Amino acid sequence: MNEPKLKTEVSTVARQEVSSVVIRFAGDSGDGIQITGSRFTDTTALAGNDLATFPDFPAEIRAPVGTTFGVSAFQINFGSRRIETAGDDPDVLVALNPAALMVNLARLKTGGMIIVDGGTFNDRNLKKAGYLSIPLEDSSLEAYSVVDIDITKLTLESVKEFGLSQKEGLRCKNFWVLGLVYWIYGRDRGDTIDWLRRKFAKRPEIADANIAALNAGHVYGEASEISGISHLYAIPAAQMPHGLYRTVTGGEALAWGLVAGAELANLKIFFGSYPITPASPVLHALAKMKQFGVKTFQAEDEIAAVCSAIGASYAGALGITSSSGPGIALKGEAIGLAISTELPLVIVNSQRAGPSTGMPTKTEQSDLYQAVYGRNGDAPLVVLAAHGPSDCFDVAIEACRLATKYMTPVMLLTDGYIGNAAEPWLIPTVADREKFPVKFADNAEGFAPFNRDPETLARSWAIPGTPGLEHRIGGIEKQDGSGNISYEPANHQRMTDFRRNKILNIANDIPEQRVENGEEGGDLAIVGWGSTYGPISRAVDNKLQEGKKVSHIHLRHIWPLPRNFGDLLRGFKKVIVPEMNDGQLKTLLRDQYLIDVQPLTKVTGQPFKIAEIERAIDAALEN
Repeated sequence: MNEPKLKTEVSTVARQEVSSVVIRFAGDSGDGIQITGSRFTDTTALAGNDLATFPDFPAEIRAPVGTTFGVSAFQINFGSRRIETAGDDPDVLVALNPAALMVNLARLKTGGMIIVDGGTFNDRNLKKAGYLSIPLEDSSLEAYSVVDIDITKLTLESVKEFGLSQKEGLRCKNFWVLGLVYWIYGRDRGDTIDWLRRKFAKRPEIADANIAALNAGHVYGEASEISGISHLYAIPAAQMPHGLYRTVTGGEALAWGLVAGAELANLKIFFGSYPITPASPVLHALAKMKQFGVKTFQAEDEIAAVCSAIGASYAGALGITSSSGPGIALKGEAIGLAISTELPLVIVNSQRAGPSTGMPTKTEQSDLYQAVYGRNGDAPLVVLAAHGPSDCFDVAIEACRLATKYMTPVMLLTDGYIGNAAEPWLIPTVADREKFPVKFADNAEGFAPFNRDPETLARSWAIPGTPGLEHRIGGIEKQDGSGNISYEPANHQRMTDFRRNKILNIANDIPEQRVENGEEGGDLAIVGWGSTYGPISRAVDNKLQEGKKVSHIHLRHIWPLPRNFGDLLRGFKKVIVPEMNDGQLKTLLRDQYLIDVQPLTKVTGQPFKIAEIERAIDAALEN
């Protein structure tokens, strides 16, 4: 292994200014990779850079140490320019064991930097990772700048004074490497040190050990001539709108949006949920918001969770539930009950790779069919999709507005990438937003539970027990107006028409679809939804700079579709829909508008790269 030559003076390596950098941290699931990435993210945000992250969790919860299927990764793209994705290919790969190198090397840019913990490259770990030779000694890494340091040994040396066991000492390894990376990119350690003291306030020896490791990694960079590092880097602050920012994940922004939406509706939140990857962070976030009158209920299963939320809505609260695709499937009958009883309900679907259990920790957009069509009978509801972490806040408010105004369930689609990713969020002022307070029925004269607003077709919402407004509702078809059970054929037709038309008429209450970038017509439209926003936006912008006639359209309202959307699409010669499924939005648009929409699909569990969409644009314009 390479032993750096110690110097007594501060390093004189030049610091090169760059506009953006992509770093991917990778190691065993017990190496604290996600904490490392999160701390680097917060420190980078404080430095004033724009950023986007992609936490990439291992598929196995307790995979054997050192195996490829137990590798955890965290990628961050940060810079002085506008950042819209976590980056295509990393400039830097930090690999804390052979398995991390094996899994992630193919992602690294040619000529990129690899920082490895050479102390883990023993015969046992190499065999577990599937190596037949030692990559640090053969020619397989010749295309990269390799920084080979025995991080394991140096970490244990830096924390030996704290009396930790070897196992506890090795848990500080992530902070040693974080200190080194901070040195390379000119990052301040102060916030991380403060965080460690707060985090381990009850175990100060653990905080002190991690701080010592952090400082040791930083000092090692300063005092050593490290082979493989030719430059230090400076990334200027980004030019961003003035205001107060915080780093936010999609799950956190969604929780805040639901709280804000309930406040604007003048309702209390009841959140009934059951844990599932990757939806659980919403439950965790809302459980910490009791000061806003939020009630959270972790039910015994998905069915109980959604039924409790429906019961809360019946009682006059805003019922909300969340899950991922498998849990949404279990909730299907109860969602149909909410549609039949016409009660407001917000359903958060944090999508993951399927079918069935699928790949729980990998991202996908394959629940669009489930959202639009996935219930027995004709059971329409509203479907919305957030396009990024901070956008979850606004979409959650819109979900609350539509659910309460139209007395309908609303399904809000996010995915694993959006939910776990982070970006800077300009904190909004809720007080400036238009309120949409709910007005409960309070007049007994002429009351019937299915009296409808002639404009919205929404039925009356009466709190049970209100004198003179006592009523019951259920899942069997109801008589128009009275809500009594009815098997009359003509009545079922009428009620089905009401439920359908109520949802379709919402198209008149949502914004017309706009073009994100490019012209409103031309050679090619790239239509996206959800987390494809970032790579599509960057790819289209790059091609516009090349003089290509291409436009970017991104949907927030999936069902009903915006009223002008068909005419907008017909203004383009070709339409391509990139999505992380087998072509679900493509099918929906073909059905609705009879337009030859072409798919660009990907189901690898990883987000689209900008380059993948650029190639599709070039191919479409050349043919």
